Amino acid sequence: MTDSQVFEQQSLDNLLSYWRRHRRLPGARYPAGPTDSLCDVPGVSVGHHTLADGECQTGVTAIVPPGDLFNQPLPCGSAVLNGFAKPLGLVQLNELGELQTPILLSNTFAVGTLFNAMVRRSCLRYPQIGRGSATINPLVLECNDGYLNDIQAMAVREEHVFSALDNHSTRFARGSVGAGRGMSSFGLKGGIGTASRYCPGLGTMLGVLVLANFGTLDSLTLSGVRVGPALGKLLADPPPQVDAGSVIIIIACDRALDSRQLNRIARRAGAGLG
Repeated sequence: MTDSQVFEQQSLDNLLSYWRRHRRLPGARYPAGPTDSLCDVPGVSVGHHTLADGECQTGVTAIVPPGDLFNQPLPCGSAVLNGFAKPLGLVQLNELGELQTPILLSNTFAVGTLFNAMVRRSCLRYPQIGRGSATINPLVLECNDGYLNDIQAMAVREEHVFSALDNHSTRFARGSVGAGRGMSSFGLKGGIGTASRYCPGLGTMLGVLVLANFGTLDSLTLSGVRVGPALGKLLADPPPQVDAGSVIIIIACDRALDSRQLNRIARRAGAGLG
């Protein structure tokens, strides 16, 4: 083995040893919140509806902020790392710097259904929408789960969106659920991930939720250690190394920031991917 290979193996051994002892990865700079999730930001909750039936492996995830968003929208920002996406609502969000609805996630071909469901739900709650008052701007984001899901079946229906919106909680499932059901990442199973960190210098809690659907196994890195090649040797049928995909990163905080400041935070989300 070369010196570089010896170093990589020692780093991997140290990482695995730490994991066995602590059941977490090393290197966190700041402490996690009570649930280590997006919902450590007060008032935020998450709901899922999962579809898992044969070739249909998909679902809906709803991120529900606090308050009456239609009458008192929250400051919001965004950043696009790669424009190969089909979101709805980002143009007006960036223009006004406001979030008017819960954030809905699903597969690419479900975007229209999610939009219609959010409009329908909003009009039932606020009958004046579009009839004497302004319309509503649903925020719908997507990833392509066609590798594991028959995306052409277009199985997501409006009642599935309502289910995710009605069953939101601060204690929500992670992994292969909701919008994450059909996602793959680093050649392995992808899905919904989340974490939180308390930033003492700012006195604020920062929560993150990720819909992960990208990356090759060879590039999988944990706490600065490349673990992908070692994992590949353990797999009977290693996945194809296709460097493609997508990712959605939702960030919330409990500090009063305007849309310009939130845009700056959003732009830094890409750095967190490594």
